[in-house]
Amino acid sequence: MTDTQSMSSHERPVMDVDVWADIVCPWCCLGKAYLESALQAFEHSADVAVRWHSFELDPSAPAVRPETLTDLLAAKLGRTPEQIRVMHEQIRDRGAAVDVDFDFENAKTGSTFDAHRLLHLAAERGLQGELATALYRGYHSAGEPIGDVDALQRIATSAGLDADEVRAVLNSDAYSDNVRADERNAQELGVSGVPFFVFDGRIAASGAQPPDVLLAGLEQAWESRATASR
Repeated sequence: MTDTQSMSSHERPVMDVDVWADIVCPWCCLGKAYLESALQAFEHSADVAVRWHSFELDPSAPAVRPETLTDLLAAKLGRTPEQIRVMHEQIRDRGAAVDVDFDFENAKTGSTFDAHRLLHLAAERGLQGELATALYRGYHSAGEPIGDVDALQRIATSAGLDADEVRAVLNSDAYSDNVRADERNAQELGVSGVPFFVFDGRIAASGAQPPDVLLAGLEQAWESRATASR
């Protein structure tokens, strides 16, 4: 698996996988792990570039929310806190099966707009995959406040980005247009939930599909590309 942005045009991978996702979405976190598992089993994974696209589940969210994630979801979904905890336990079990640690009790949710802006910066620096991993781990496992600029700088620098450049982006509106463009593209594709995968611009899969389903998508897209080139 390679990063498109870090390669010259003659070295460009032959197949893209585009993924719309939001950092605070546990299903997106699982979807990332499932995709990585599928790529490990895919014969042509070295010729695949994964590109992460912006999707905000709650565009109106403040930078940092004062309420706990459990209370927030209980109010939003019309459920009791205990029902939310049961739901979280089920997701936690799925995560454990793929070495993903969910710490819902300490999750500090909020706006993901700045996180998405940094993912576009990381794409230009050839570090988008690394930053996506760090953001998911920071929010879902380490209790980092996803909308806090200091936390985002810590996470981004841990993924290899330059601290001064990260701070400059966070103190500006850089890459805002990129985030909005991704979200418009999602609307045009009819994306109503995430994660949403598009293999080689040909085949789509919605939701945190298990690795075998994603592997089938990869293989079908590869075969379609091969057939079209004959």
